[in-house]
Amino acid sequence: MTSGNFWDSDVWSFILILGTIGLTVLVAEALRNNVKWLKRSLIPSSVLGGMILLIISTIVFYATGGKDGGKYLFELPCFNGGKDGGKYLFELPCFNGGTMSGMTILEILTYHCLGLGFVATALRPGNKKLTKQRAGEVFDSGVTTVSGYLLQGILGLVITIVAVLIGTKIWEGAGILLPFGYGQGTGQAMNYGSMYGNSEMPWGFESIESGRSFGLAVAAMGFLSACIGGVIYMNVMRRKGKIVIKDEQKENITFDQIIGPNDTPMSGSVDKLTIQIGIVVAVYAVSYCLMEGICSLLNLGESMRATIFGFNFLIGTFLAIALKSIITGLHRKGRIKRRFLNGFMMNRISGFVFDFMVVAGIAAIRIDAISEYIGTLLIMGVIGALATYFYVKFICEKLFKNYAPQQFLAFYGMLTGTASTGIILLREIDDQFETPAADNLVYQNLPAIVFGFPLMLLGTFVYTGSEKITSPLSVYITLGLMVVFFVILQIILFRRKIFRKKSVGNAETATKAQTPSE
Repeated sequence: MTSGNFWDSDVWSFILILGTIGLTVLVAEALRNNVKWLKRSLIPSSVLGGMILLIISTIVFYATGGKDGGKYLFELPCFNGGKDGGKYLFELPCFNGGTMSGMTILEILTYHCLGLGFVATALRPGNKKLTKQRAGEVFDSGVTTVSGYLLQGILGLVITIVAVLIGTKIWEGAGILLPFGYGQGTGQAMNYGSMYGNSEMPWGFESIESGRSFGLAVAAMGFLSACIGGVIYMNVMRRKGKIVIKDEQKENITFDQIIGPNDTPMSGSVDKLTIQIGIVVAVYAVSYCLMEGICSLLNLGESMRATIFGFNFLIGTFLAIALKSIITGLHRKGRIKRRFLNGFMMNRISGFVFDFMVVAGIAAIRIDAISEYIGTLLIMGVIGALATYFYVKFICEKLFKNYAPQQFLAFYGMLTGTASTGIILLREIDDQFETPAADNLVYQNLPAIVFGFPLMLLGTFVYTGSEKITSPLSVYITLGLMVVFFVILQIILFRRKIFRKKSVGNAETATKAQTPSE
Protein backbone atom coordinates (compact mmCIF):
# COMPACT_ATOMS: atom_id res chain seq x y z
CA MET A 1 0.00 0.00 0.00
CA THR A 2 1.23 3.46 -0.80
CA SER A 3 -0.37 5.26 2.14
CA GLY A 4 -1.10 2.53 4.66
CA ASN A 5 -4.77 3.56 4.98
CA PHE A 6 -7.26 0.79 4.36
CA TRP A 7 -9.91 3.29 3.26
CA ASP A 8 -7.84 4.55 0.30
CA SER A 9 -9.08 3.79 -3.23
CA ASP A 10 -5.74 2.10 -3.97
CA VAL A 11 -6.71 -0.63 -1.50
CA TRP A 12 -10.26 -1.12 -2.79
CA SER A 13 -9.95 -0.50 -6.54
CA PHE A 14 -9.35 -4.17 -7.44
CA ILE A 15 -12.28 -5.32 -5.27
CA LEU A 16 -14.51 -2.64 -6.82
CA ILE A 17 -13.67 -3.93 -10.30
CA LEU A 18 -14.37 -7.55 -9.33
CA GLY A 19 -17.60 -6.46 -7.63
CA THR A 20 -18.70 -4.51 -10.69
CA ILE A 21 -18.04 -7.50 -12.96
CA GLY A 22 -19.86 -9.85 -10.58
CA LEU A 23 -22.86 -7.56 -10.26
CA THR A 24 -23.03 -7.12 -14.03
CA VAL A 25 -23.04 -10.89 -14.55
CA LEU A 26 -25.95 -11.21 -12.10
CA VAL A 27 -27.90 -8.46 -13.89
CA ALA A 28 -27.18 -10.08 -17.27
CA GLU A 29 -28.32 -13.48 -15.99
CA ALA A 30 -31.56 -11.96 -14.64
CA LEU A 31 -32.22 -10.23 -17.97
CA ARG A 32 -31.49 -13.38 -19.93
CA ASN A 33 -33.88 -15.45 -17.83
CA ASN A 34 -36.72 -12.91 -17.85
CA VAL A 35 -36.54 -11.35 -21.34
CA LYS A 36 -37.83 -13.94 -23.82
CA TRP A 37 -35.97 -12.73 -26.90
CA LEU A 38 -32.70 -12.67 -24.96
CA LYS A 39 -33.29 -16.22 -23.78
CA ARG A 40 -34.03 -17.37 -27.33
CA SER A 41 -30.88 -15.65 -28.60
CA LEU A 42 -28.71 -18.06 -26.53
CA ILE A 43 -26.30 -15.22 -25.82
CA PRO A 44 -24.16 -16.21 -22.78
CA SER A 45 -24.68 -14.09 -19.68
CA SER A 46 -20.96 -13.27 -19.58
CA VAL A 47 -21.11 -11.84 -23.12
CA LEU A 48 -24.28 -9.90 -22.30
CA GLY A 49 -22.66 -8.56 -19.12
CA GLY A 50 -19.59 -7.46 -21.04
CA MET A 51 -21.74 -5.69 -23.63
CA ILE A 52 -23.66 -3.89 -20.87
CA LEU A 53 -20.44 -2.60 -19.33
CA LEU A 54 -19.06 -1.63 -22.75
CA ILE A 55 -22.21 0.38 -23.55
CA ILE A 56 -22.17 2.14 -20.17
CA SER A 57 -18.45 2.80 -20.46
CA THR A 58 -18.81 4.26 -23.96
CA ILE A 59 -21.74 6.48 -22.90
CA VAL A 60 -19.67 7.78 -20.00
CA PHE A 61 -16.75 8.46 -22.35
CA TYR A 62 -18.75 10.57 -24.81
CA ALA A 63 -20.79 12.23 -22.06
CA THR A 64 -17.58 13.51 -20.47
CA GLY A 65 -16.12 14.96 -23.66
CA GLY A 66 -15.21 12.05 -25.92
CA LYS A 67 -11.80 12.44 -27.56
CA ASP A 68 -11.51 15.92 -26.08
CA GLY A 69 -10.73 14.66 -22.58
CA GLY A 70 -13.66 12.29 -22.08
CA LYS A 71 -13.45 9.49 -19.54
CA TYR A 72 -14.62 5.90 -19.82
CA LEU A 73 -16.47 4.29 -16.96
CA PHE A 74 -13.39 2.64 -15.49
CA GLU A 75 -11.37 5.83 -15.86
CA LEU A 76 -13.60 7.78 -13.52
CA PRO A 77 -12.07 8.99 -10.24
CA CYS A 78 -13.61 6.16 -8.22
CA PHE A 79 -11.80 3.58 -10.40
CA ASN A 80 -8.69 5.58 -11.31
CA GLY A 81 -5.76 7.36 -9.67
CA GLY A 82 -6.54 10.69 -11.33
CA LYS A 83 -4.62 10.40 -14.62
CA ASP A 84 -5.04 13.04 -17.30
CA GLY A 85 -6.83 12.51 -20.59
CA GLY A 86 -9.88 10.50 -21.58
CA LYS A 87 -10.82 7.72 -19.23
CA TYR A 88 -12.94 4.61 -19.63
CA LEU A 89 -15.21 3.34 -16.89
CA PHE A 90 -12.53 1.16 -15.32
CA GLU A 91 -9.97 3.94 -15.47
CA LEU A 92 -11.83 6.13 -13.02
CA PRO A 93 -10.11 6.82 -9.67
CA CYS A 94 -12.23 4.34 -7.73
CA PHE A 95 -11.06 1.54 -10.03
CA ASN A 96 -7.43 2.60 -10.14
CA GLY A 97 -4.71 0.96 -8.09
CA GLY A 98 -2.38 3.94 -8.00
CA THR A 99 0.11 2.95 -10.71
CA MET A 100 -2.41 0.98 -12.82
CA SER A 101 -5.64 2.23 -14.33
CA GLY A 102 -8.85 0.24 -14.05
CA MET A 103 -8.71 -0.56 -17.78
CA THR A 104 -5.23 -2.01 -17.31
CA ILE A 105 -6.51 -4.16 -14.45
CA LEU A 106 -9.27 -5.45 -16.75
CA GLU A 107 -6.68 -6.40 -19.36
CA ILE A 108 -4.58 -8.16 -16.71
CA LEU A 109 -7.66 -10.07 -15.55
CA THR A 110 -8.36 -11.14 -19.13
CA TYR A 111 -4.77 -12.30 -19.61
CA HIS A 112 -4.55 -14.33 -16.39
CA CYS A 113 -8.08 -15.78 -16.58
CA LEU A 114 -7.18 -17.31 -19.94
CA GLY A 115 -4.18 -19.12 -18.47
CA LEU A 116 -5.94 -20.19 -15.27
CA GLY A 117 -8.95 -21.47 -17.25
CA PHE A 118 -6.79 -23.62 -19.52
CA VAL A 119 -4.87 -25.04 -16.55
CA ALA A 120 -8.11 -25.97 -14.75
CA THR A 121 -9.51 -27.54 -17.93
CA ALA A 122 -6.35 -29.59 -18.51
CA LEU A 123 -6.38 -30.86 -14.90
CA ARG A 124 -9.77 -32.50 -15.26
CA PRO A 125 -9.34 -36.27 -14.84
CA GLY A 126 -10.45 -38.37 -17.79
CA ASN A 127 -11.47 -42.00 -17.43
CA LYS A 128 -12.97 -42.76 -20.84
CA LYS A 129 -11.06 -45.01 -23.22
CA LEU A 130 -11.17 -44.25 -26.90
CA THR A 131 -11.96 -46.93 -29.48
CA LYS A 132 -10.19 -46.89 -32.84
CA GLN A 133 -13.20 -45.26 -34.50
CA ARG A 134 -13.56 -42.66 -31.76
CA ALA A 135 -9.84 -41.94 -31.85
CA GLY A 136 -10.21 -41.21 -35.57
CA GLU A 137 -13.11 -38.84 -34.88
CA VAL A 138 -11.15 -37.05 -32.16
CA PHE A 139 -8.20 -36.67 -34.52
CA ASP A 140 -10.50 -35.28 -37.22
CA SER A 141 -11.97 -32.91 -34.63
CA GLY A 142 -8.54 -31.48 -33.85
CA VAL A 143 -7.70 -31.09 -37.55
CA THR A 144 -11.08 -29.43 -38.19
CA THR A 145 -10.42 -26.96 -35.38
CA VAL A 146 -7.07 -25.90 -36.82
CA SER A 147 -8.54 -25.80 -40.34
CA GLY A 148 -11.13 -23.36 -39.02
CA TYR A 149 -8.34 -21.20 -37.57
CA LEU A 150 -6.49 -21.21 -40.90
CA LEU A 151 -9.60 -20.38 -42.92
CA GLN A 152 -10.34 -17.45 -40.63
CA GLY A 153 -6.72 -16.30 -40.79
CA ILE A 154 -6.63 -16.45 -44.59
CA LEU A 155 -9.85 -14.47 -44.94
CA GLY A 156 -8.82 -11.96 -42.27
CA LEU A 157 -5.49 -11.24 -43.96
CA VAL A 158 -7.09 -10.96 -47.40
CA ILE A 159 -9.61 -8.43 -46.04
CA THR A 160 -7.00 -6.21 -44.35
CA ILE A 161 -4.61 -6.43 -47.33
CA VAL A 162 -7.43 -5.32 -49.66
CA ALA A 163 -8.38 -2.59 -47.17
CA VAL A 164 -4.82 -1.21 -47.31
CA LEU A 165 -4.77 -1.39 -51.12
CA ILE A 166 -7.93 0.76 -51.36
CA GLY A 167 -6.52 3.33 -48.96
CA THR A 168 -7.86 2.32 -45.54
CA LYS A 169 -5.57 3.29 -42.69
CA ILE A 170 -4.84 -0.09 -41.14
CA TRP A 171 -1.94 -2.52 -40.88
CA GLU A 172 -1.96 -5.29 -43.53
CA GLY A 173 -1.48 -8.03 -40.95
CA ALA A 174 -4.33 -6.99 -38.64
CA GLY A 175 -6.58 -9.63 -40.19
CA ILE A 176 -4.68 -12.43 -38.51
CA LEU A 177 -6.45 -11.43 -35.30
CA LEU A 178 -9.63 -12.98 -36.75
CA PRO A 179 -8.66 -16.58 -35.81
CA PHE A 180 -7.26 -15.44 -32.46
CA GLY A 181 -10.45 -13.51 -31.67
CA TYR A 182 -12.95 -15.95 -33.17
CA GLY A 183 -11.13 -19.26 -32.84
CA GLN A 184 -9.31 -18.79 -29.54
CA GLY A 185 -11.30 -16.15 -27.70
CA THR A 186 -10.83 -12.97 -25.73
CA GLY A 187 -7.54 -13.70 -23.98
CA GLN A 188 -5.54 -14.68 -27.05
CA ALA A 189 -7.02 -11.85 -29.11
CA MET A 190 -5.80 -9.39 -26.48
CA ASN A 191 -2.40 -11.07 -26.18
CA TYR A 192 -1.63 -10.85 -29.89
CA GLY A 193 -3.28 -7.45 -30.25
CA SER A 194 -0.93 -6.14 -27.56
CA MET A 195 2.05 -7.63 -29.39
CA TYR A 196 1.04 -5.94 -32.66
CA GLY A 197 1.00 -2.54 -30.95
CA ASN A 198 4.64 -2.74 -29.86
CA SER A 199 6.31 0.65 -30.28
CA GLU A 200 9.63 -0.97 -31.31
CA MET A 201 8.26 -1.78 -34.78
CA PRO A 202 7.54 0.78 -37.54
CA TRP A 203 4.37 -1.11 -38.51
CA GLY A 204 1.43 -2.66 -36.71
CA PHE A 205 -1.18 -0.72 -34.76
CA GLU A 206 -0.62 2.86 -33.66
CA SER A 207 -0.51 1.86 -30.00
CA ILE A 208 -0.83 -1.12 -27.70
CA GLU A 209 -4.31 0.12 -26.74
CA SER A 210 -5.41 0.10 -30.39
CA GLY A 211 -4.09 -3.44 -30.90
CA ARG A 212 -5.74 -4.74 -27.74
CA SER A 213 -9.07 -3.07 -28.49
CA PHE A 214 -9.03 -4.36 -32.08
CA GLY A 215 -8.46 -7.93 -30.87
CA LEU A 216 -11.06 -7.64 -28.11
CA ALA A 217 -13.60 -6.21 -30.59
CA VAL A 218 -13.02 -9.19 -32.91
CA ALA A 219 -13.57 -11.56 -29.98
CA ALA A 220 -16.80 -9.75 -29.00
CA MET A 221 -18.10 -10.06 -32.57
CA GLY A 222 -17.21 -13.74 -32.43
CA PHE A 223 -19.47 -14.33 -29.43
CA LEU A 224 -22.33 -12.54 -31.18
CA SER A 225 -21.69 -14.58 -34.34
CA ALA A 226 -21.81 -17.79 -32.29
CA CYS A 227 -25.20 -16.89 -30.85
CA ILE A 228 -26.75 -15.60 -34.09
CA GLY A 229 -25.41 -18.43 -36.25
CA GLY A 230 -26.33 -21.06 -33.67
CA VAL A 231 -29.91 -19.83 -33.40
CA ILE A 232 -30.32 -19.69 -37.19
CA TYR A 233 -28.97 -23.23 -37.60
CA MET A 234 -31.18 -24.67 -34.86
CA ASN A 235 -34.30 -23.05 -36.28
CA VAL A 236 -33.53 -24.36 -39.78
CA MET A 237 -32.85 -27.88 -38.51
CA ARG A 238 -35.95 -27.80 -36.30
CA ARG A 239 -38.15 -26.89 -39.28
CA LYS A 240 -36.62 -29.82 -41.17
CA GLY A 241 -37.48 -32.08 -38.24
CA LYS A 242 -33.86 -33.14 -37.68
CA ILE A 243 -33.50 -31.83 -34.13
CA VAL A 244 -35.70 -31.13 -31.13
CA ILE A 245 -34.98 -28.08 -28.99
CA LYS A 246 -35.92 -28.59 -25.36
CA ASP A 247 -37.57 -25.73 -23.51
CA GLU A 248 -36.00 -26.47 -20.16
CA GLN A 249 -32.54 -27.77 -19.47
CA LYS A 250 -31.98 -29.78 -16.31
CA GLU A 251 -28.63 -30.83 -14.97
CA ASN A 252 -28.51 -34.33 -13.54
CA ILE A 253 -25.44 -34.08 -11.34
CA THR A 254 -24.79 -37.14 -9.23
CA PHE A 255 -23.06 -37.20 -5.86
CA ASP A 256 -20.27 -39.33 -7.37
CA GLN A 257 -19.41 -36.47 -9.73
CA ILE A 258 -18.82 -34.17 -6.79
CA ILE A 259 -17.08 -36.68 -4.53
CA GLY A 260 -15.72 -39.74 -6.31
CA PRO A 261 -14.09 -42.85 -4.79
CA ASN A 262 -11.08 -42.02 -2.61
CA ASP A 263 -11.57 -38.30 -3.21
CA THR A 264 -10.44 -35.79 -0.62
CA PRO A 265 -13.33 -34.95 1.75
CA MET A 266 -15.54 -31.98 0.95
CA SER A 267 -14.59 -30.15 4.14
CA GLY A 268 -11.75 -31.76 6.07
CA SER A 269 -8.84 -29.92 7.60
CA VAL A 270 -8.60 -28.18 4.21
CA ASP A 271 -11.67 -27.43 2.11
CA LYS A 272 -11.94 -29.46 -1.09
CA LEU A 273 -12.28 -26.33 -3.25
CA THR A 274 -9.18 -24.84 -1.61
CA ILE A 275 -7.13 -27.84 -2.73
CA GLN A 276 -8.38 -27.57 -6.33
CA ILE A 277 -7.75 -23.81 -6.54
CA GLY A 278 -4.36 -24.26 -4.86
CA ILE A 279 -3.28 -26.80 -7.49
CA VAL A 280 -4.47 -24.60 -10.38
CA VAL A 281 -2.76 -21.44 -9.10
CA ALA A 282 0.44 -23.35 -8.22
CA VAL A 283 0.71 -24.81 -11.73
CA TYR A 284 0.08 -21.41 -13.27
CA ALA A 285 2.73 -19.83 -11.02
CA VAL A 286 5.25 -22.47 -12.13
CA SER A 287 4.44 -21.59 -15.75
CA TYR A 288 5.55 -18.02 -15.00
CA CYS A 289 8.82 -19.26 -13.51
CA LEU A 290 9.39 -21.43 -16.60
CA MET A 291 8.67 -18.58 -19.03
CA GLU A 292 10.87 -16.16 -17.09
CA GLY A 293 13.63 -18.76 -16.94
CA ILE A 294 13.50 -19.30 -20.72
CA CYS A 295 13.63 -15.55 -21.39
CA SER A 296 16.52 -15.01 -18.96
CA LEU A 297 18.60 -17.96 -20.17
CA LEU A 298 18.21 -16.99 -23.83
CA ASN A 299 18.52 -13.27 -23.08
CA LEU A 300 15.44 -12.54 -25.20
CA GLY A 301 14.43 -9.04 -26.22
CA GLU A 302 11.09 -7.37 -25.59
CA SER A 303 9.35 -8.67 -28.73
CA MET A 304 10.36 -12.31 -28.10
CA ARG A 305 9.46 -12.01 -24.41
CA ALA A 306 6.03 -10.84 -25.51
CA THR A 307 5.76 -13.93 -27.72
CA ILE A 308 6.82 -16.34 -24.94
CA PHE A 309 4.47 -14.78 -22.38
CA GLY A 310 1.71 -14.77 -25.00
CA PHE A 311 1.86 -18.57 -24.79
CA ASN A 312 1.12 -18.51 -21.05
CA PHE A 313 -2.01 -20.60 -21.52
CA LEU A 314 -0.20 -23.19 -23.65
CA ILE A 315 2.74 -23.61 -21.26
CA GLY A 316 0.30 -23.80 -18.34
CA THR A 317 -1.66 -26.49 -20.19
CA PHE A 318 1.43 -28.63 -20.80
CA LEU A 319 2.48 -28.33 -17.14
CA ALA A 320 -1.05 -29.26 -16.03
CA ILE A 321 -1.08 -32.34 -18.28
CA ALA A 322 2.35 -33.37 -16.95
CA LEU A 323 1.21 -32.97 -13.32
CA LYS A 324 -1.98 -34.90 -13.99
CA SER A 325 0.03 -37.76 -15.55
CA ILE A 326 2.39 -37.86 -12.56
CA ILE A 327 -0.47 -37.90 -10.03
CA THR A 328 -2.32 -40.58 -12.02
CA GLY A 329 0.82 -42.74 -12.21
CA LEU A 330 1.53 -42.43 -8.49
CA HIS A 331 -2.08 -43.28 -7.72
CA ARG A 332 -1.95 -46.44 -9.85
CA LYS A 333 1.23 -47.55 -8.09
CA GLY A 334 -0.40 -47.03 -4.72
CA ARG A 335 1.97 -44.24 -3.71
CA ILE A 336 -0.99 -41.85 -3.42
CA LYS A 337 -4.29 -43.11 -2.04
CA ARG A 338 -6.34 -39.94 -2.22
CA ARG A 339 -7.58 -38.49 -5.51
CA PHE A 340 -6.66 -34.82 -5.43
CA LEU A 341 -8.03 -33.82 -8.85
CA ASN A 342 -11.80 -33.51 -9.16
CA GLY A 343 -13.43 -32.97 -12.54
CA PHE A 344 -16.55 -31.32 -11.14
CA MET A 345 -14.55 -28.75 -9.18
CA MET A 346 -12.17 -28.07 -12.08
CA ASN A 347 -15.16 -27.42 -14.35
CA ARG A 348 -16.49 -24.89 -11.86
CA ILE A 349 -13.11 -23.13 -11.59
CA SER A 350 -12.64 -22.94 -15.37
CA GLY A 351 -16.23 -21.77 -15.82
CA PHE A 352 -15.76 -19.02 -13.25
CA VAL A 353 -12.52 -17.62 -14.68
CA PHE A 354 -13.74 -17.88 -18.28
CA ASP A 355 -16.90 -15.94 -17.40
CA PHE A 356 -14.85 -13.20 -15.76
CA MET A 357 -12.43 -13.25 -18.70
CA VAL A 358 -15.21 -12.61 -21.21
CA VAL A 359 -16.81 -9.78 -19.20
CA ALA A 360 -13.47 -8.10 -18.47
CA GLY A 361 -12.29 -8.49 -22.06
CA ILE A 362 -15.35 -6.90 -23.63
CA ALA A 363 -15.50 -4.12 -21.02
CA ALA A 364 -11.83 -3.28 -21.75
CA ILE A 365 -12.56 -2.31 -25.38
CA ARG A 366 -11.74 1.34 -26.09
CA ILE A 367 -14.14 2.52 -28.77
CA ASP A 368 -12.03 5.56 -29.66
CA ALA A 369 -9.00 3.33 -30.29
CA ILE A 370 -10.84 1.32 -32.99
CA SER A 371 -13.23 3.94 -34.37
CA GLU A 372 -11.25 4.24 -37.63
CA TYR A 373 -11.27 0.43 -38.05
CA ILE A 374 -15.01 -0.08 -37.56
CA GLY A 375 -15.75 -0.73 -41.24
CA THR A 376 -12.97 -3.29 -41.60
CA LEU A 377 -13.97 -4.93 -38.31
CA LEU A 378 -17.59 -5.36 -39.40
CA ILE A 379 -16.58 -6.84 -42.76
CA MET A 380 -14.16 -9.24 -41.06
CA GLY A 381 -16.80 -10.22 -38.52
CA VAL A 382 -19.52 -10.97 -41.07
CA ILE A 383 -17.29 -12.81 -43.57
CA GLY A 384 -15.57 -14.72 -40.77
CA ALA A 385 -18.90 -15.86 -39.34
CA LEU A 386 -20.34 -16.91 -42.72
CA ALA A 387 -17.19 -18.76 -43.81
CA THR A 388 -16.94 -20.59 -40.47
CA TYR A 389 -20.65 -21.46 -40.58
CA PHE A 390 -20.62 -23.06 -44.04
CA TYR A 391 -17.21 -24.70 -43.67
CA VAL A 392 -18.09 -26.37 -40.36
CA LYS A 393 -21.50 -27.39 -41.72
CA PHE A 394 -19.84 -29.06 -44.72
CA ILE A 395 -17.25 -30.87 -42.57
CA CYS A 396 -19.84 -32.16 -40.09
CA GLU A 397 -22.13 -33.47 -42.82
CA LYS A 398 -19.24 -35.33 -44.43
CA LEU A 399 -17.22 -36.61 -41.46
CA PHE A 400 -19.67 -36.72 -38.54
CA LYS A 401 -22.81 -37.95 -40.30
CA ASN A 402 -24.27 -39.80 -37.29
CA TYR A 403 -24.45 -36.67 -35.14
CA ALA A 404 -23.84 -33.81 -37.60
CA PRO A 405 -26.21 -31.21 -35.99
CA GLN A 406 -24.73 -31.73 -32.53
CA GLN A 407 -21.17 -31.61 -33.80
CA PHE A 408 -21.90 -28.51 -35.87
CA LEU A 409 -23.15 -26.55 -32.87
CA ALA A 410 -20.17 -27.63 -30.76
CA PHE A 411 -17.63 -26.76 -33.46
CA TYR A 412 -19.27 -23.54 -34.61
CA GLY A 413 -19.69 -22.25 -31.06
CA MET A 414 -16.06 -23.03 -30.26
CA LEU A 415 -14.66 -21.56 -33.50
CA THR A 416 -16.49 -18.27 -33.00
CA GLY A 417 -16.39 -18.01 -29.21
CA THR A 418 -14.84 -20.48 -26.78
CA ALA A 419 -15.26 -24.16 -25.97
CA SER A 420 -17.85 -23.17 -23.35
CA THR A 421 -19.84 -21.35 -26.06
CA GLY A 422 -19.84 -24.56 -28.08
CA ILE A 423 -21.11 -26.47 -25.04
CA ILE A 424 -23.86 -23.88 -24.48
CA LEU A 425 -25.13 -24.32 -28.04
CA LEU A 426 -24.77 -28.11 -27.89
CA ARG A 427 -26.82 -28.38 -24.71
CA GLU A 428 -29.83 -26.86 -26.45
CA ILE A 429 -30.29 -30.12 -28.40
CA ASP A 430 -28.12 -32.59 -26.46
CA ASP A 431 -28.40 -31.64 -22.81
CA GLN A 432 -27.23 -35.04 -21.53
CA PHE A 433 -24.29 -35.21 -23.97
CA GLU A 434 -25.53 -38.49 -25.39
CA THR A 435 -23.62 -37.92 -28.65
CA PRO A 436 -19.80 -37.84 -28.80
CA ALA A 437 -19.82 -34.14 -29.76
CA ALA A 438 -18.92 -32.88 -26.27
CA ASP A 439 -16.14 -35.44 -25.85
CA ASN A 440 -14.71 -34.42 -29.21
CA LEU A 441 -14.31 -30.86 -27.91
CA VAL A 442 -12.37 -32.11 -24.91
CA TYR A 443 -10.10 -34.70 -26.53
CA GLN A 444 -9.37 -32.73 -29.69
CA ASN A 445 -7.10 -30.36 -27.76
CA LEU A 446 -3.96 -32.49 -28.21
CA PRO A 447 -4.11 -32.84 -32.03
CA ALA A 448 -5.28 -29.21 -32.24
CA ILE A 449 -2.24 -28.02 -30.26
CA VAL A 450 0.11 -30.11 -32.44
CA PHE A 451 -1.32 -28.83 -35.72
CA GLY A 452 -2.13 -25.36 -34.41
CA PHE A 453 1.30 -24.52 -32.99
CA PRO A 454 2.66 -23.42 -36.41
CA LEU A 455 -0.27 -20.98 -36.65
CA MET A 456 0.81 -19.36 -33.40
CA LEU A 457 4.35 -19.02 -34.74
CA LEU A 458 2.96 -17.47 -37.91
CA GLY A 459 1.00 -15.10 -35.71
CA THR A 460 4.35 -13.87 -34.43
CA PHE A 461 6.17 -13.95 -37.78
CA VAL A 462 3.50 -11.85 -39.50
CA TYR A 463 4.57 -9.00 -37.23
CA THR A 464 8.21 -9.51 -36.30
CA GLY A 465 9.34 -11.10 -39.59
CA SER A 466 13.12 -11.50 -39.65
CA GLU A 467 16.22 -9.42 -40.33
CA LYS A 468 15.71 -9.67 -44.10
CA ILE A 469 11.93 -10.06 -44.19
CA THR A 470 9.83 -7.23 -42.83
CA SER A 471 6.21 -6.16 -43.09
CA PRO A 472 4.38 -6.12 -45.50
CA LEU A 473 6.42 -8.94 -47.09
CA SER A 474 6.09 -11.02 -43.93
CA VAL A 475 2.30 -10.59 -44.17
CA TYR A 476 2.21 -11.97 -47.72
CA ILE A 477 4.50 -14.87 -46.82
CA THR A 478 2.29 -15.68 -43.83
CA LEU A 479 -0.79 -15.65 -46.05
CA GLY A 480 0.86 -18.00 -48.54
CA LEU A 481 1.97 -20.44 -45.84
CA MET A 482 -1.50 -20.46 -44.29
CA VAL A 483 -3.03 -21.36 -47.67
CA VAL A 484 -0.54 -24.23 -48.08
CA PHE A 485 -1.20 -25.52 -44.54
CA PHE A 486 -4.96 -25.28 -45.09
CA VAL A 487 -4.76 -27.40 -48.26
CA ILE A 488 -2.58 -29.99 -46.48
CA LEU A 489 -5.09 -30.26 -43.62
CA GLN A 490 -7.95 -30.79 -46.07
CA ILE A 491 -6.04 -33.71 -47.57
CA ILE A 492 -5.55 -35.11 -44.07
CA LEU A 493 -9.24 -34.63 -43.21
CA PHE A 494 -10.48 -36.39 -46.34
CA ARG A 495 -7.65 -38.93 -46.45
CA ARG A 496 -10.02 -41.89 -46.32
CA LYS A 497 -11.99 -40.81 -49.37
CA ILE A 498 -8.97 -39.61 -51.36
CA PHE A 499 -6.73 -42.62 -50.81
CA ARG A 500 -9.59 -45.12 -50.80
CA LYS A 501 -10.48 -44.12 -54.35
CA LYS A 502 -6.87 -44.53 -55.42
CA SER A 503 -6.68 -47.92 -53.70
CA VAL A 504 -9.92 -49.09 -55.29
CA GLY A 505 -8.74 -47.89 -58.69
CA ASN A 506 -5.41 -49.71 -58.34
CA ALA A 507 -7.16 -52.87 -57.19
CA GLU A 508 -9.49 -52.85 -60.19
CA THR A 509 -6.55 -52.31 -62.55
CA ALA A 510 -4.64 -55.21 -60.99
CA THR A 511 -7.69 -57.48 -61.25
CA LYS A 512 -8.12 -56.74 -64.95
CA ALA A 513 -4.42 -57.37 -65.58
CA GLN A 514 -4.63 -60.78 -63.89
CA THR A 515 -7.75 -61.85 -65.83
CA PRO A 516 -6.69 -64.22 -68.66
CA SER A 517 -7.59 -63.05 -72.12
CA GLU A 518 -10.00 -65.18 -74.06
